[in-house]
Amino acid sequence: MPFVASGGYNIHYEVEGRGPLLVLQHGLLSDAASWKRWGFVDALKESFRVATVDSLGHGFSDKPPTASRYSQEARSADLVAVIDDLGCERAHLVGYSMGGWIAVGVAKHHRDRLSSLVIGGWDVTHGVESSSPSGLDRRAYFLGLLASARQSLPAMVSWVTPEMEPGLCACWEALADLSGAEEAVTQAGVPSLLWSGRDDPNHKPMKRFAAERDLKFLSPAGDHAGAIWRHGRDAAVDIQAFLQPLAPCNVT
Repeated sequence: MPFVASGGYNIHYEVEGRGPLLVLQHGLLSDAASWKRWGFVDALKESFRVATVDSLGHGFSDKPPTASRYSQEARSADLVAVIDDLGCERAHLVGYSMGGWIAVGVAKHHRDRLSSLVIGGWDVTHGVESSSPSGLDRRAYFLGLLASARQSLPAMVSWVTPEMEPGLCACWEALADLSGAEEAVTQAGVPSLLWSGRDDPNHKPMKRFAAERDLKFLSPAGDHAGAIWRHGRDAAVDIQAFLQPLAPCNVT
């Protein structure tokens, strides 16, 4: 079970396949193993060396309560640490939801480490604000979402203990940082793709953002969860078609 040290904490990742390095970063309350369940790893591993990363606070990675450690810059550095540990100068990067926000962070702070950028389920302009009620404390809102998930999707959050909640709250609160996001994506200097389920509240603004900036855009079936839970393999095939012609990462 491979780990890499980043910012004083251990980040867990798994690798399958051979070829150019492709890093997959999951969303809030998911984990690295989710990409396997959703069909992405099996669809992509024949063409790519697929690294799935447990984001800080999730899976087998460390779960510190320190709010500053969940900043976009710090967590983008976690992905760079994985790329370094695998001996690559650059990698293709796919991030979904919170993972899309982290991928934007890599484009902001480490764009020279990217071969391409794929952002799914994350509105670059508004983040999650477009689908969250205004005037409500972000921490209280997240704890409400967590309580609701314990009722409706217990298997998804069964791993979340009370001791982990401060870190996850810090993780959620950090997602409000959208500074420089638009510029990071439009000036990434690598082939970029946006992706959102047709029934996701983020679909229209993401599609508009892509059209106005001449970026490629995918519209798979499903809402925010369904686009990846139920239609993940279809999305993976489309993402592979986007990535296949692109140059591989350079191995150090």
